[in-house]
Parts: sequence; structure tokens; C-alpha cells
Amino acid sequence: MKKIFLIICVVLASLQLRAEDSIPVSAPRPDILDEMPNVEVIQAPAIAILLDMARNNKHEYVEIDGYRVQIFSSNQQQTAKAQALELEANLKASVNQTIYVQYLPPFWKVRIGDFRTVEEAKEYKKLFVQQFPDMIGETYVVRDKIKVLQ
Repeated sequence: MKKIFLIICVVLASLQLRAEDSIPVSAPRPDILDEMPNVEVIQAPAIAILLDMARNNKHEYVEIDGYRVQIFSSNQQQTAKAQALELEANLKASVNQTIYVQYLPPFWKVRIGDFRTVEEAKEYKKLFVQQFPDMIGETYVVRDKIKVLQ
């Protein structure tokens, strides 16, 4: 969403808007405008196109029961959080799945992926430990709430 906002700002800055280039666009009206029924939004056609693109590219996720691959768990209060965040930072470039750092008292955990089936998670675990054999002792499949596109 930040990228889309940045694109809109750049386009606005580079366009020379003229009244003849503007078109009326229907937009959701805030409740406060109910007292002013004749308000009309006028904007350049390019802005209407960008707003439509932003609305259509909006990804909405839902949480469902699924599986993740857990690669770290510690309840050492002095160091666990720092270790979990460091592990996440070190793996970001190497892992093609979403990495989740979670605090589930009293444990800090690092889990990877959003897998619908245990078989998918097991297959990913197998690939992960091939890539990072030193982590085999702490890597296993766990049930979790996962995020999937709606």
C-alpha cells in the first residue's frame, strides 16, 4: 500500500492538472458531508485510474487453521527476543516464505510459512533443513493459525 501511495504522490507531482482534464468521480462520502449534499469531487483521470488500481490490488488475508515450520523456541528472558529477531534478520534473504517472530509467554518463537496441509509443511521442513543442516534439532512442524488470501 505504501508503494501505491508513493506512486500516486509521484504522479500528482509530475502532472500539470487543468480544469479541462478533470472528471467527476463518485467516492465514498464521509458522514459529515450529509449536511452538504452537493459536494462533488473533481480529479484528473490519471488519479481515478491509480485509485482503481489500488482498490483492485488490495490483498485481504484471513486466518485459518494450518501449519508452520518452527525453527526456534526459547524462554531465556534475557536473550530470547534478541536471538529470535537476529535469526529472522539472517534468514530473510535466504527463505522464500514469510517468517513470523512470536511471543507466546513465556517463549519467543520463530516460525516460517503458511501451509494448509501438514504434508506441505513437512516438505518445506525437509527443504529447510537441507539448506540449514545445523538447525535440524530445533526444526519441526507445528499447528498454527495461518494467513491466506481471501
